[in-house]
Amino acid sequence: MQINILTLFPEMIEQALGHSILKRAQDRGLLVIRTVNPRDFATDAHRTVDDSPYGGGPGMVMKPEPIHAALLSLDLAQPSTILMPDPTGPVFDQSWATLLAVEPCLTLVCGHYEGIDDRIRQRWNTQPVSVGDFVLTGGELAALIVIDAVGRLIPGVLGNQESLGIDSHSDGLLSAPQFTRPEVWDGLAVPEVLTTGDHSKIAKWRRAQALRLTRDHRPDLFARARLEKGDLDLLQ
Repeated sequence: MQINILTLFPEMIEQALGHSILKRAQDRGLLVIRTVNPRDFATDAHRTVDDSPYGGGPGMVMKPEPIHAALLSLDLAQPSTILMPDPTGPVFDQSWATLLAVEPCLTLVCGHYEGIDDRIRQRWNTQPVSVGDFVLTGGELAALIVIDAVGRLIPGVLGNQESLGIDSHSDGLLSAPQFTRPEVWDGLAVPEVLTTGDHSKIAKWRRAQALRLTRDHRPDLFARARLEKGDLDLLQ
């Protein structure tokens, strides 16, 4: 997958994606990350990318011309979903990440100040996306969340693809607690069922824990979860 990011601060993106799993995915050619700075397409001597808003008000608004020119420079020969991190968009979730992970190209446009001239949305049919009901200083952190969530779903990016099946949200539930050695630490023991080697009992325990955690901590998710036969018995 190719991912393009339009940002006034490309170093934020490049440094964050230059480590760990997504760095190895780029080294192997599974992900191609490209950053483009709209300031490079400003035409005045001061490389201006923002101006005061029409109608008055505080702050500045990012101008359409540099962003439009930056998008044109990408020469998007193949269809690309263009996302714009913005609090007006629907909240990004795992199902959305799964849909994006099968696309060949994804482009994210990071805003700053009071936002981006709305004519960019009209001209390029961008899709707003929110990562939560709060406001950030710019779109870069939100873009990185989207890239990380999508990138790890691309086949071959994770060392063990089976781990995707036990992720939180993979089946609409939070995942069960995990434990590793030592068996007893600081007076706290690993749940006995996990040490039995009985895979059937372990699967039931993990399912019960996932159900309980989701019900207690995210009742909104639990209300929408696809419950299986026997789940209510496990909760009891």
